[in-house]
Amino acid sequence: MAWIDVGGNDIYYVEEGAGQPIVFLHGMSSCGEAWWQQFAHFRDRFRCIAYDSVNHGHSSNSPRDADEPDRADELDGFLAAMGITRPILAGNSMGGNTLTRWAARHPGDALALIPSGAGVALDGAPLPSPRPLDPETLFLPIGDSLTEGFKAAQPRMYERYLRIRSTATRIEALRHPRRPSQRTVAERGTMGEGVKAIRSPMCIIVGALDAAVPRCETLHELVPHSQYHAIAGAPHNVYYEAAEPYNAIVDAFLATVLEPVSAR
Repeated sequence: MAWIDVGGNDIYYVEEGAGQPIVFLHGMSSCGEAWWQQFAHFRDRFRCIAYDSVNHGHSSNSPRDADEPDRADELDGFLAAMGITRPILAGNSMGGNTLTRWAARHPGDALALIPSGAGVALDGAPLPSPRPLDPETLFLPIGDSLTEGFKAAQPRMYERYLRIRSTATRIEALRHPRRPSQRTVAERGTMGEGVKAIRSPMCIIVGALDAAVPRCETLHELVPHSQYHAIAGAPHNVYYEAAEPYNAIVDAFLATVLEPVSAR
């Protein structure tokens, strides 16, 4: 475990392995450690890194009376602080939206992009808002992020997910919701045009049960060179509940990306 300063914020991250960096970006109310199944799968071949965004996990809280930092700016700052110039970026939900907005600003800078559970909303669609928590909450509710069948069949996996994300930092932020970054709000409204500039290879993954399917399909249409995979029976947190097929799709995609690079 380690912390690093990013724009004056104390950002927690985990890192395993060596070689080409893959930076994993978590979703709203989650944390970097939720990617542990991907770390176990990829760390023998890649440098796996996952950080906790501000107001999540073990990173610092932003001031209650200020806007949250823009998370694409935060990603920029984290990559610079870590000395990473040509990353593979994988992100679920909020993390997928973050890497997509970052890629629209840096159209060819990533070696590969792997958004999941995230796409492009119709212009003008509002940002999702987390619900404030009552003072008695200890474990954060997860909505439809995992299926009821998974919770029943894999209770320990479900409990792990509840525990690793329900940190003091996140509970404080949900009890005292911050205003979203105005840059995030403005940029989200024009993403339908912004993503058309993306040149980096992209693989879009979504659980077939996820309400984000239409937005993911739209992203695929707007980035014609992208791959698109819907995993049957999988929910919003496809990387967690359906880790095996998710990892297999990423393996196959990265093989097509890295083979031309190694041949140069």
